[in-house]
Amino acid sequence: MKVKFVVAYDGTDFSGWATQTGRRTVQGTLTEAVRHISGEENEIWGASRTDGGAHAAGQVCHFDTDCRVPVDRWPRILRAILPYDVTVVSSREVPDWFHSRFSVDFRHYRYRIQTGDYDPLRGRFIYPYGRPLQLDLMQRAASELAGRHDFRAFTEELEPHVQNTVRELYRFEVKQVRDEVWVDVYGTAFMRGMMRRMAGCLFEIGTGRRNIAEVSQLLDPQERHHLQWPVVLPAKGLCLREVRYARKRTDHRIAKENLDS
Repeated sequence: MKVKFVVAYDGTDFSGWATQTGRRTVQGTLTEAVRHISGEENEIWGASRTDGGAHAAGQVCHFDTDCRVPVDRWPRILRAILPYDVTVVSSREVPDWFHSRFSVDFRHYRYRIQTGDYDPLRGRFIYPYGRPLQLDLMQRAASELAGRHDFRAFTEELEPHVQNTVRELYRFEVKQVRDEVWVDVYGTAFMRGMMRRMAGCLFEIGTGRRNIAEVSQLLDPQERHHLQWPVVLPAKGLCLREVRYARKRTDHRIAKENLDS
């Protein structure tokens, strides 16, 4: 059967989601735990390759197995052997067409910026700025980033297989919640560092370090090369909140004319 997990983790002490030789990763930790139970060489596929230090409340992954463990018992069994900073929230069987990465309808990320005094109880999960931000300007900039654009200026060095830098963001919200600013983004797919650099752009606008007029220029392939690209905020403020699925498969890394949907 094909099994889908919803996974939560504190990413502070992980080198990201994706397996890396000699480094502690979420994917590697989960893979080792599942193989310990199944006795199989299971390959686990994740919905998002979160950065080192970033967190998740709703990461999704899947794997194929012939193991006879009842699908609803996986979370309880794995909680007994997984470390304190990662857990399987839920599990269920999914159909053959399902792919945790390429069947996604949207991903929801949240970046948190603390505008009040430093709180050590939140310190692992928030960027501690400690001063007010110009929320209205950040909200105006967010409305410009929403939609379908070329986000090349909001990512990092591209991997060789990435041909397409156009992405669609369905919703882009900025709001004040007590002494925090939340940047919530819902989109089809995100490139490496994209969410943290978009949050960095809004942060620069909120602190007066960047003019809001530069947002449209950063989205313009002809204009963006004349500007300094936005700062990448620390990973610890970022959390993957939710992943929703549709039946269609799409690889957004490939140029549009080559997409197999």
